[in-house]
Amino acid sequence: MYRILELNPQLQPFAGDIDLRMANYYETKGRLLSNGGTLNDFANAYNYYGIHHVDGGWVYREWAPNAYQLYLTGDFNNWDWTSHPLHRLQNGDWELFLEGEDTLWDGCKVKTIVDANMQRTEHIPLYARRVVQDKKTVQWCAEVVDDRKSFDWTDQDFTFGRGDSLFIYEAHVGMAQEEGKVGTYREFAKNILPRIKKAGYNAVQLMAIMEHPYYGSFGYQVSSFYAASSWFGKPEDLKYLINQAHKLGLRVLLDVVHSHAVKNTAEGINMFDGTTWQFFHDGPKGDHPAWDTKCFNYGKDEVLHFLLSNLKFWMTEYHFDGFRFDGVTSMLYHDHGLGSDFDDNHKYFSMNTHVEAITYLQLANELIRQVKPNAITIAEDMSGMPGMCLPIQDGGIGFDYRLGMGLPDMWIRTVKEKQDEFWDLQGMWGSMCLRRPGEKTVAYVESHDQALVGDKTIIFRLADANMYTDMDKAVHNPVIDRAIALHKMIRLLTLGGGGEAYLNFMGNEFGHPEWIDFPREGNGWSFHYCRRQWSLRDNGYLKYQWLGDFDRDMILLAKRRDLFQQWMADLELLRENDKLIAFYRKGLLVAFNFNPTESYTNVLVPVPANADYTVALCTDDAKYGGQDRIEHITYPVKVFDGQCFIELYLPARTAVVLKEGRVRRIK
Repeated sequence: MYRILELNPQLQPFAGDIDLRMANYYETKGRLLSNGGTLNDFANAYNYYGIHHVDGGWVYREWAPNAYQLYLTGDFNNWDWTSHPLHRLQNGDWELFLEGEDTLWDGCKVKTIVDANMQRTEHIPLYARRVVQDKKTVQWCAEVVDDRKSFDWTDQDFTFGRGDSLFIYEAHVGMAQEEGKVGTYREFAKNILPRIKKAGYNAVQLMAIMEHPYYGSFGYQVSSFYAASSWFGKPEDLKYLINQAHKLGLRVLLDVVHSHAVKNTAEGINMFDGTTWQFFHDGPKGDHPAWDTKCFNYGKDEVLHFLLSNLKFWMTEYHFDGFRFDGVTSMLYHDHGLGSDFDDNHKYFSMNTHVEAITYLQLANELIRQVKPNAITIAEDMSGMPGMCLPIQDGGIGFDYRLGMGLPDMWIRTVKEKQDEFWDLQGMWGSMCLRRPGEKTVAYVESHDQALVGDKTIIFRLADANMYTDMDKAVHNPVIDRAIALHKMIRLLTLGGGGEAYLNFMGNEFGHPEWIDFPREGNGWSFHYCRRQWSLRDNGYLKYQWLGDFDRDMILLAKRRDLFQQWMADLELLRENDKLIAFYRKGLLVAFNFNPTESYTNVLVPVPANADYTVALCTDDAKYGGQDRIEHITYPVKVFDGQCFIELYLPARTAVVLKEGRVRRIK
């Protein structure tokens, strides 16, 4: 019996489904590795396919089983479509050898011409490592990357443990600069990485790195899977960014999109050999109804080869330290989880479950650990699929963490739909604890989607238009006072109680006031809202500084106390009518008063040990925009009938964190 059933006894009726999942994993792995070796040995497609320098010249190879003929065209032959045909090999492979060291060169623009379906069409080579858009024609083409070039990596001594606490700063390179433009990898390395380090985060999650033709897609409609996006610079610039991050002790995670692909044929991989079924399912099954994209056929060995090799490529070529897998829920179910509430275990084990996709994710996690044993993997899954973050040998899928996607939804409902005095603390705490046994969660308050036009961040829901007029420290406004107080409390509760890792989208830590609106026809192709205004946090006279300073100190405290090493916090106090809640986790007692008007004296809070409890962090401190109503003193323990308590004063809309000192024996 697999361990997943020991941790989740309620899944016993589905033991056969889990056996089927595991049988498909072992059968697929055995088929892929029929000649022996490991997945690490198998996932090397990028070393064979694509354009490479070899002795005496260059070689170009593609997999296009249904094409009638392939050609390479570009700067090297004055864009003659048919002068350089590829030769058909076995198993749908094609090859062209170009004799001469200078036949191709670094930066040489090329395209693939495919003869299929009685017509010739232009395509980007499948394994292109750099793809650029011509500013005049707006057409995309590949540039040859000379693989003899080497980057001077200096991160050999950069290490981290898989068990280390994870504080993730999610970022988009292009919109990370304050200037209204597309930012670059080099600018991000210079201007933003030091900010992330100073803010206390220890991991950077980069969005929109895989090449995408539409900037406003946030990088989620990928066209060239092996190309680092040219929107932000050259491949060596991305390597420089990651090398600099490692110098600062920051892990770098790639937001990898293997759940779907852009449907474009000229820019993407769709219809490369004249068929949709080369990479995707044919017919309606291959079309994502919500995203207007193409869905991979994970049951096809060649597709597995392409995707698994892609993961290894990003780790070896660019030194990424792990992945956040986008759209996992969409992969897991044939209906992509659209409209499902997943309120019954039968919904995880049914004809709707995409077993081949589960197998791919298992293989992906196994490969990633073979390439880089300490790599981190995170699943964006809102369905709560059992075993997502359990080891494969336990019947799991092998991820380290799942995103706690229910938490942002809970906060939206709470802030948007309920007056403060009716906030449901029991329900809020239930959302914090909603995770499966043995599986770890990344907690977060708001997603990047909430920062987009059409939605609102938490601070904007709390403060709304008052943010534009009353964020000066010298101005008093009760709406802003409430927003700032709750912004800090919401983040503290989420970090302290919501998971075993924490994530923030760039700028949200200090309550960035503007939404994100990508340049488009509707806004006159403006970059005004497609940037981050760091000066609001830095200038010293706006209240954003208070929020940023609190977030920094909250993160640093959690890191110092190694908070996430305790799985799940212990609830110590919950008084719903008074809006009081307190919990204990890894030597920290965290107490909240969410009541909008009532302050409480002499609140007895149970504590687990007879020790001194000293204030380590308080949302009401003046340096964070509070009223300094809580003294930074040591609170003695009171013992009643063998139970330890401390007595607190908890003002309205305030949270306090107390650190546990030396434990004494109860006499």
